[in-house]
Amino acid sequence: MMRTASFFLLLLMSMIFQSCFKKDQMIAPHPRENVLTDTIPMTQNYLHQVYFSLDSAKIVSMNVKTVYDLGFECSRSGWHVILNTSDFMKVADLGSVPFGNPHDTTGLKLSFDKSDGNPDSTAIGRWFTISGQDTLASNHVYAVSRGLDELGNPLGLYQLILDSLKYNTFYFRYAPLKGGPVSSAAVTKNPEVSYIFFSLKSGSVVPVEPPSQTYDLQFTQYTTLLFTSLGFPYPYLVTGVLLNRHKVEAAVDSTLDFSTINREQAMAMTYSKAMDAIGWEWKAYSFSTGVYTIWPNRNYFIHTVSGSYCKLRFIGFYSKDGLKGYPVIEYKIL
Repeated sequence: MMRTASFFLLLLMSMIFQSCFKKDQMIAPHPRENVLTDTIPMTQNYLHQVYFSLDSAKIVSMNVKTVYDLGFECSRSGWHVILNTSDFMKVADLGSVPFGNPHDTTGLKLSFDKSDGNPDSTAIGRWFTISGQDTLASNHVYAVSRGLDELGNPLGLYQLILDSLKYNTFYFRYAPLKGGPVSSAAVTKNPEVSYIFFSLKSGSVVPVEPPSQTYDLQFTQYTTLLFTSLGFPYPYLVTGVLLNRHKVEAAVDSTLDFSTINREQAMAMTYSKAMDAIGWEWKAYSFSTGVYTIWPNRNYFIHTVSGSYCKLRFIGFYSKDGLKGYPVIEYKIL
């Protein structure tokens, strides 16, 4: 982990704030701290996904972004299956076709998961019917593009059929899209995380997301929908920040002076639970110079997983050696 911290003398005595919660329970505010600075090592080709805790001021975990393909929802009633959009993954529903036979993507409309994390906007969508206590598949076959690696090389094509969800375990099969050996797999929910992840390449569950209560932000590439100058939508791979799914919310402001932002101002903001509420637009790219610059007056407010309020801004995108892919953040728990 690459991390730097700079400490300044307090100019004012800390004030004691009173927060009103259910039943008028009085909760002591988080102790005021100095402004901290951290560098996030995504690396030059954005190979790493980095999970960061603002309250703990540390990187909780890191993983290579190409290590997984599918995510399986772990909440008690969860059934969603998501894609690794950091690899530009997409899927198409082939319908009720013979599984394991050769298929291709000619003429298919490939879809990706929305970057706001809305569970009703997943590319695979509702893949099942309910029969008593069991969740049974519709027997549709999905064409899966594993997307691109960090150098832009294709990761391959698969076909996938989701068979059932029984006793907190997902059962499914997969094979090369062009036909070939069929593999079966089972993934059991882990209540400590939002999703548990699986690699079609290795045929195994892989550790990716840390426990939900331990992090606030994920620094990563992800797929989102952008628009041309003529207003036409197109999917694009961007580099930015996603929120802890279902646990963290954020707001943005460009009018306040970061150095004077206080807890009352943070609490008064209108927050969003969209995963891409921070997103990628804290920086801009110049095609003429080939350089990324940071928008200096863009402040972010984060209501953290522990309930704290934090102010944050980006102050760089390069390492000390001049390599891109090293976002530098300045932040303070209020």
